Amino acid sequence: MKIVIIVSQFPPQWFGGTEIGTYRIAEHLAKRGHEVHIITSLDEGMPEDSCEKGFNIHRILRIRIKFFGKLFFWAAIVRRIHKIDPDIVQAQNLDSGIPALISKKLLKLPYAVWGQGSDVYLPTWTIKLSSKTIIKNADSVFALTKNMKKVMQAIYNREIAVIPTGIDIEDYADRSRGIEKETGKIILFVGRLNQVKGVQYLLRAMKIVYEALPYARLILVGDGEERKNLEYLSDTLGIRDCVNFIGAIPFERTYEISDYMDKADVFVLPSLSEGLGTVILEAMASGLPVVATRVGGIPDILEDGVNGYLVEPGDFQDMAKKITLLLENQTLRHQLSEQNRKKAEGYLWKNIVNRLERIYLEIKKPQK
Repeated sequence: MKIVIIVSQFPPQWFGGTEIGTYRIAEHLAKRGHEVHIITSLDEGMPEDSCEKGFNIHRILRIRIKFFGKLFFWAAIVRRIHKIDPDIVQAQNLDSGIPALISKKLLKLPYAVWGQGSDVYLPTWTIKLSSKTIIKNADSVFALTKNMKKVMQAIYNREIAVIPTGIDIEDYADRSRGIEKETGKIILFVGRLNQVKGVQYLLRAMKIVYEALPYARLILVGDGEERKNLEYLSDTLGIRDCVNFIGAIPFERTYEISDYMDKADVFVLPSLSEGLGTVILEAMASGLPVVATRVGGIPDILEDGVNGYLVEPGDFQDMAKKITLLLENQTLRHQLSEQNRKKAEGYLWKNIVNRLERIYLEIKKPQK
């Protein structure tokens, strides 16, 4: 099959859950002999067209003009889709569903759309206006989680398949690449440093943990617009000496994330809103017990008291209580670790791509 995948942003400049997931899907589909084309936005210093891991990448300039910039961008995507002439178009979020919908109307191409997170839970005004039409007209619709499926069916009630993101479990085998383990017990966060990730509450929890366990250390891997505010907060709370701001890790060195996980004792994701929380799957595959908030699709993969602990968003006191419990109890950490390694095996990319491939074959355009 010839497959076009539309995604707003793409590695190496961008590597959040959707971006990494799209990269892995393209890689796995290409390995199976499909001709895969990624259409995304053009970032400074990147080529307009390139080939990587057996799939093609087409980067289109996005003019930064309010509303009209999006219109020009979508039109350019449709022109590129017409030139490629694929069997199917996959939109990697509801926003990307707009050019997919136009391609169906103008070029008679089937499309699938995949709800990913903020496009469903925190939609922009353009998505609010168009999401019902996009979901209604799609040949197939996916949601990352059961909760997301309910939200999308409230927009338009139709059959929606729950297909989570995945992991390549071999990427998270125990190993060491020279990142030294800090003294004491390590609490790890990986993600963007923005308001939605709730790191401000993790820092407040860390103050409580540190007062009870002075040997505890917090490592924050990631960067974002809130970093300076978070550094100031850690100073204000008097915990700057036990908090390590690592910063962003470049895409070509993402293996270092699994290295940090190998060194950690507990993983924490304090998000106020989340699609699935791919980084939790990575932590699970690394055998880390997890403390995370009860938002979005996180309860789909994290069962309270079984493979980690769920807390209410913003409840830093309960967060601190659960983190302290795990740090003090090695037997409990080991039990949750074993549960997580087993559960992570259910999210292998090869199984997820199997499902996508079957759906694509069912809805692809008829052969001429």
